[in-house]
Amino acid sequence: MSNAILVVGGGFAGLTAAIEAAELGHDVYIVEKTPWLGGRVAQLNKYFPKLCPPSCGLEIQFQRIRKNPRIKCLTMAEVTGLSGSKGDYTVTVRLAPRGTAAHNVDFSLLASSLEGETPSEFELGLSGRKALYKSMPFAYPARYVLDPSTLSKSDAARVAGNKFLSLDEKEREIELKVGAIVVATGWKPYDVTRLENLGAGSVKNCVSNMQLERLASPFGPTGGRIVRPSDRRAPTNVAFVQCAGSRDQNHLNYCSYICCMASLKQSLYIAEQYPETHVTIYYIDLRAPGRYVNVLDKVKALPNVSLVKGKVANAVQAEGDRVRLTVEDAVRGEKLTLDYDLVVLATGMQPSLAGDKLPLPLPLDEEGFIAGGEEAGIFAAGCAYMPLDVTRTAQSGTAAALKAVQTVKGR
Repeated sequence: MSNAILVVGGGFAGLTAAIEAAELGHDVYIVEKTPWLGGRVAQLNKYFPKLCPPSCGLEIQFQRIRKNPRIKCLTMAEVTGLSGSKGDYTVTVRLAPRGTAAHNVDFSLLASSLEGETPSEFELGLSGRKALYKSMPFAYPARYVLDPSTLSKSDAARVAGNKFLSLDEKEREIELKVGAIVVATGWKPYDVTRLENLGAGSVKNCVSNMQLERLASPFGPTGGRIVRPSDRRAPTNVAFVQCAGSRDQNHLNYCSYICCMASLKQSLYIAEQYPETHVTIYYIDLRAPGRYVNVLDKVKALPNVSLVKGKVANAVQAEGDRVRLTVEDAVRGEKLTLDYDLVVLATGMQPSLAGDKLPLPLPLDEEGFIAGGEEAGIFAAGCAYMPLDVTRTAQSGTAAALKAVQTVKGR
């Protein structure tokens, strides 16, 4: 039996599982498909329960990884094959070319001078990125990525002469021997372009809740200013549309657990930045689990926040790049048409495996969440298993690590 453990996914659940297993004396491989560890938490402005920035928790985890020689991180990597059985797996991992030197070279000046640009995946399309980029200010590993497809002709000529960059690096595959696997593939925001009635993708200044996190982040595309994407003006009135695609048989048939709390948190962002801006939250049910009810009480006490029980029927473009909502006030029994400077769609958490498949013997339910696999020594953690907040995600990572350790010990 192999003593090593594979962790698929380098978000908060995966990092927790890897560190816990390594500190119990096991070799651990983290396989992460993006260039950096941190997952969705790294994209947030603040996260619960303490409403601290992502660097608060992630940098501690990164330090623990740096100091533990048992943990090997493989970024821009994906599992492509699996053979063997519980306790004795051979895993094939495909590594995409990064194009930059293995040590941390500061390419900031060169990157900013390049001409080619493409929409930033990390900024969720709110801004562009260069062909040579490092999206996170506290990224781990702290290495830039070279994207040859974004280089202009003059860019390519400049890059070709740099000894720390390579346009010729090839994709390669490696094999890992492991005894157990933790799958912490996380979640993705539901595709807002499918919400045509709510203006997603077609109506200016109609953004997703994750895009608002990037607007509020001091490291985001606007330096932390919550503004309208169309003209960078501060909004005077903002609407939040809850359950945008959630609890809907045509989209996500479940509650994503954290969407209400995300909107309450984001209304606090706006209230702190623009005390005179009015915020309206349209909801079916407002859910503040456990101790988070204190946040709900805090928001209710704000003079410029209104909570309206009712469903938003549609969103269309109005004059001045405003968004016109047709809404229902279920308590008053009224149908209203109102214009807003900025509309935020509280889209749900969809498991990253939905519509995709890992080459692992993992049963998925109809929504794409992992629904088994433990008998094969493969354990789900975090939002790959069910919608969770960061605290419960970390707890699930610890639980999965302990199960994986028991597996490789033959218990």
